Parts: sequence; C-alpha cells; structure tokens
Amino acid sequence: MARSPMTADTPQPQSQRLPIGGTSVQNRIADAAIELFYSRGAYATTVRDITAACGLTPGALYNHFSSKEQLLFVLIRDVHLLADLDLVAAVTAAGPDPVARLAAAVRSLISHAAAPRKQARVANREYVTLTDARRREITALRRQLRSRFSEVLLAGSQDGTFVLPGGHGPTAAALTANVISTICANISEWTQENYPMTLSELQQTYVQMALRLAGATRPLQER
Repeated sequence: MARSPMTADTPQPQSQRLPIGGTSVQNRIADAAIELFYSRGAYATTVRDITAACGLTPGALYNHFSSKEQLLFVLIRDVHLLADLDLVAAVTAAGPDPVARLAAAVRSLISHAAAPRKQARVANREYVTLTDARRREITALRRQLRSRFSEVLLAGSQDGTFVLPGGHGPTAAALTANVISTICANISEWTQENYPMTLSELQQTYVQMALRLAGATRPLQER
C-alpha cells in the first residue's frame, strides 16, 4: 500500500482550533489570519484583508479582537499553549522511563510543528514582531517548552540513562534540550508543499536523532 505523505497542513480537531475556546466566528477569523500571516507576513496583512478572506465586514474583527496585533498575539500564544499542554500530557502518559519520556516529548512537538505547519511557522516567525510585553510572554512560553525537555534529560542523566554532551548537570541538560526542541520546532521551516515522509516517519526519525543527541545508553522499547 502506498504511504500518504503529509500535505501542507492537516485539519485540526475542534479542540485544537484557534483561538482556544473561541467562537465559530473567531475560528473563521483565526483561520483566515493564519493563511494570510503565513503567505504574506503579519506586517503586510491588513484587517480588511483578514475580514474579506472570511466574508466579514471590515469592522467585524473589532467585535472579537481589539486590534490586528492582539489577534496575532492570541494566535501565537495559543499555538504555544496547545503545544505545551499536549507535551505535558504525552510525557506524563509515557511513565517514568527517561527514554520513553524523551521519545514522547519529541513526538508531541513534531506533531505540532509538522501537522498544523502554517500555524507553527506563523508562531515561530511572527512572535518577534510583537510589542515588548506580549513578546516577553511568548518568550516565557517558549522557555517553558524547552524546560520540559530539560527536566526529562536531567533526570535521565542523573540515573545514567543519558550521557549528555558537556556533563550531567542542569547546564548540559538545558543546552541539549535547546538543540532538540529547536530542530523539532523548525520542521515547519524546511518544507514547502509536501513532506517526503509521513508524520509517523518524521516522529520516528526525530526520536532517534534526539536519543543520539542525549547519549541514550539503551534503545527505546516500543510498547
């Protein structure tokens, strides 16, 4: 049977729609905004562009968001929040084994970087355009995501499961976490219209890379 390569974006279930807990109209605005921010960039996209793309009048956006930047901030924030919630759930479900926990964390982040690729690319590229307070909030969320990896790596280093480059302490764990989380998140940048692999294949490949970077002393035992 021929495998199905990943397309540009995989439809998200309602629980993953942006913004979190949004109304159907807010979902429509968000979908249109993501498409335009992805193709044109946030700076070049106007409120009129967004409302026209989802069939609303120019002033309708302000019934739901105070400005284009507030809309952009909410979308970027919620992309990160959804990724963090899923990562925590995946790591918790993996149990106590550091190898299984790292594999679960990688799979989770890959699913958010690869499947809703346009959302991921907008979040990664456009957060730097936000005003100071909003940018700091997103930066804190990004650090929190990396810290999830760091915690798994540090625990595995301390019990001998991982042999991290640079030692066995928090600094080595943080540096390795930064590398692993960055290569996972950057999947949204290196593909155009189609992936050469399915999501499952991407996850498997990146899990193996992450385990090598972490210096895993034993392979992942698949359940």
